[in-house]
Amino acid sequence: MIARLRPLSIFCLAALLAACASSPTSNLGELPRTPQASIEQLLQQAGDSTSEQAELLRLSAADLAYRQKNIARAASILEKVQLESLKPAQQIYASTLRAELEMAREQPKAALRALSHPSMERLGELPVEQQVRSQLVRASALQASGQTLAAARERAFIAPLLSGEAAARNHQEIWTLVSSLPLEQLQASGDADLNGWVDLARATKSAGTLEQQQQAIDNWLLQNPGHPAAQQLPETLVELKKLSSQPLSEIALLLPQDGQLANVARALRDGFLAAHYQAQQAGQNPPNIQIFDSSRIGSLDEFYRQAQASGVQLVVGPLEKPLVTQLSAREQLPITTLALNYSETAQEGPAQLFQFGLAAEDEAREVARRAWADGHRRAVALVPSGDWGDRVLDAFRQSWQAQGGTLIAAEHVDQPVELAKQIAELFQLRESEARGKRLQSTLGDAVAAAPSRRRDIDFIFLAATPQQAQQIKPTLAFQYAGDVPVYATSHLFTGSHSQAQYLDLNGIMFCETPWLLNVNDPLRQQASSQWPQAGGSLGRLYAMGADAYQLAPRLTQLKALPETRLDGLSGSLSLNPAQRIERQLPWAEFRDGQVQRLPDSAL
Repeated sequence: MIARLRPLSIFCLAALLAACASSPTSNLGELPRTPQASIEQLLQQAGDSTSEQAELLRLSAADLAYRQKNIARAASILEKVQLESLKPAQQIYASTLRAELEMAREQPKAALRALSHPSMERLGELPVEQQVRSQLVRASALQASGQTLAAARERAFIAPLLSGEAAARNHQEIWTLVSSLPLEQLQASGDADLNGWVDLARATKSAGTLEQQQQAIDNWLLQNPGHPAAQQLPETLVELKKLSSQPLSEIALLLPQDGQLANVARALRDGFLAAHYQAQQAGQNPPNIQIFDSSRIGSLDEFYRQAQASGVQLVVGPLEKPLVTQLSAREQLPITTLALNYSETAQEGPAQLFQFGLAAEDEAREVARRAWADGHRRAVALVPSGDWGDRVLDAFRQSWQAQGGTLIAAEHVDQPVELAKQIAELFQLRESEARGKRLQSTLGDAVAAAPSRRRDIDFIFLAATPQQAQQIKPTLAFQYAGDVPVYATSHLFTGSHSQAQYLDLNGIMFCETPWLLNVNDPLRQQASSQWPQAGGSLGRLYAMGADAYQLAPRLTQLKALPETRLDGLSGSLSLNPAQRIERQLPWAEFRDGQVQRLPDSAL
């Protein structure tokens, strides 16, 4: 049982509330403040009264519960407050608290609805503390709902109202938001401060090499000396300045010249060197490349000793998965290393190890990202039997479900003769046929009704070879599922442009490397003229080699600036917390046997 408040305590509590409230205007009303009292004491004094003072007490109690992280209790108390009976200041306070509770429950759209109350038009008349509180939760809700630039605008607007640690955090948040946007979304607005942030982000993203990037930042500083970011450069850009003062002059390329991986290694090497020669032709001062044969080294320790003696500052390679796994098991490496494969273990490797490869899992995650951005929510999957298919399916499932999508079912494709049956089961066509037969048996007459598929499937995730895909698409049409969108990995595309070969794939959308989709890229044209195989499926390896060259001097940059993306020829590249390079890929569609590039999605 809650003890009754003594009359003196009640008087003191009411006096404290009045003293802490904002000075009222003629019709704006008072702001509640949380006094030194418990939630129970506040509610007890409010009782069943509907007076303004009682509502202030309830708002104070709800706010106190929120600050104590008791979200359910705070929401329950706030529900009892009659919002429309409050004065504007109190409505703003209640709407802001409602938004904070919705954000605590990860409901940003509901938070924005709460902040759209008409009373918010008078927010500028309230004390600075309330303005900051309301606008910070609005910025958080905008960010969580994907409105990144609007969130940055909100934070830039309130920046002059902040001081100390809060100002520093907000300053860094503005940069994090703006720098996370792709280049095409960095557009000027009507706010001068925000435009400065946008211009700074454009400068860092538009420049090529690390040195060019630093020069672009220096130019921005000269042009914007009074901007908040010029007076306090974001921490990541301070780190970038340090990196640009340490140029890379010697790289070791460690690849096998003999054995099963020799052809793969040759394509990677040629792509790497093609990018190096292109840099030379552009008048840059690229690092010297020393080539080592990983199939002939006695041990990794011996290699690193030799590399250090040769002045190597960065190692690109090895390609062999067992060697990469060995490196990932070490506590540290003597030289920063960009491995051209992924370790067999998921354990965190040494700080000096970065890993890059053409992982099929990247493409599975890309399908999940694209399908979600296109508005789909319920999927089925067709993948090959075996370990590769299992890994791709797991990557898709994890990414899809993490976004909130539903994977209804999955089938492992193996024998062509089983394909029609598998697809029929996937779409529950057998059940439809059985219903038709039962109906015919009941009526005693022939029933003219085609089997119908289930209608709760938004799209199909497909990972298949060209031969499998050429069987799957017609089978889908035969099984009454030809209208279901199909999102596929690149494995069904050979890189050639044979119209007859792709007629059976009509309508399938697939992700692919920029190298194979952009036939006019200068580096691709140069490489293909020297190595014709670079225009086919091996082109993905040439693209990876070229991107490894572009990544080499930027590894510490990607680590210091986690929001940075590098637009490469194997995809848009970023570094995840495990120091693995992840790829985001462009999209294309087969239309009448031709490959048509699709516009990028909004997400």
